[in-house]
Amino acid sequence: MVGRAGDYDIDLSEIDKKPYSLGGYAEFVPLWGARDKESSLYKLNFYNSPQSDLAQEYNSRLQLEGSLEKGAALLFVRTNSLVAHTNQGWSGATKIYDAYLSLKPSPLLTVTLGKKAPKWGKGYAWNPVAFLDKPKNPDDPELSLEGLVCASADFTRSFVGSLKTVSFTPAIVPVYDHLNDSFGTLNQLNFAAKLYLLLYDTDIDLIALSGGSKSARYGLDFSRNLTANFEVHGEFAYLSNAQRKVLSDDGGTQFLRGNGRSWLLGVRYLSGLNTTYILEYYRNEDGFTPGEMNSYYNLVDQAYQAFLGTGSDSLMNQAIGLASNYTRINPMKDYLYLRLSQSEPLNILYFTAAITTIFNADDQSFNLTPELLYTGVTNLELRLKTSFISGVDHSEFDEKIYDTRLEFRARYYF
Repeated sequence: MVGRAGDYDIDLSEIDKKPYSLGGYAEFVPLWGARDKESSLYKLNFYNSPQSDLAQEYNSRLQLEGSLEKGAALLFVRTNSLVAHTNQGWSGATKIYDAYLSLKPSPLLTVTLGKKAPKWGKGYAWNPVAFLDKPKNPDDPELSLEGLVCASADFTRSFVGSLKTVSFTPAIVPVYDHLNDSFGTLNQLNFAAKLYLLLYDTDIDLIALSGGSKSARYGLDFSRNLTANFEVHGEFAYLSNAQRKVLSDDGGTQFLRGNGRSWLLGVRYLSGLNTTYILEYYRNEDGFTPGEMNSYYNLVDQAYQAFLGTGSDSLMNQAIGLASNYTRINPMKDYLYLRLSQSEPLNILYFTAAITTIFNADDQSFNLTPELLYTGVTNLELRLKTSFISGVDHSEFDEKIYDTRLEFRARYYF
């Protein structure tokens, strides 16, 4: 006689949920890069300690996360530890990325206290409206980011009709010495809020931030699936009385204030051949013009020559003081991001091939990054990734430290 499971048999393992979890990953990432010794970033970093043409880095990272759930309470912690060896020696750091307590007194309300990354915005490579999040690295936008210490709540209601869901998320962000001190001006209490609407099958967020640490800012984002395989998304941010530090005509520095706008428009498409396309255009009206960037690169060149000729680094220190503005991730106005990812190319199991480019539309410089990912071993990812830089003198990507870079990553999840 052949037996079979009854229609109402229950697998107790599926409903016997453990109150705790522990996981994370460990990875090893060696990196080799061909240094461009004429670039501004090389001069800023190594003007007084010349390096070899070939850079070698060996990075080890351990990310741990755990949760404990009891009744309406959830405790979650995520840590990130990095140990690196470069041509300059050893370094290491451990950071708490998340550490928060979440309470759910009712199905409609969740209150969260502690350190958490809100992850606001719909963009893949950039998020102009992510007022409480650290900026993503478009070269690897899926990496975890360190959160902020804040108090927040989520109130959610569902409806029948064109408006299916409404969710309101207020947040309080204190900024004091040793508490969110990188967020902005100290000794301030900041208030943020997000109103989420699922309206006509479109995800919409209305976002605002006010307080003394940063100027007031307002945002809107949306995401909609036009078909099962085609999604469109966008973001718009308005920053009132924003401030930036720039070079003045006399060679000094000055602060410019004004209302700023930034926006993003993107699409994600999955073809019948299982190829994923992600295309985004990012516009930051508060970014630098090619002329402003050229003035800074000229300052770095002059400072470097002055140091070689006289040994004085006073001008170089001035350039270093401005570096956080001019050398931040994508400091100019207009960028295009394109990523093509092919699952199991040529029917090769467990492989994913991808190529990504970030194009600076203001100075026509860009980077090109092909990569290959293998997942044929349970819980293990092997990724080979290389980057190529192209651009004329004093363009953004041409002034990076590396002309080319090769990176291998072995990551084990547990």
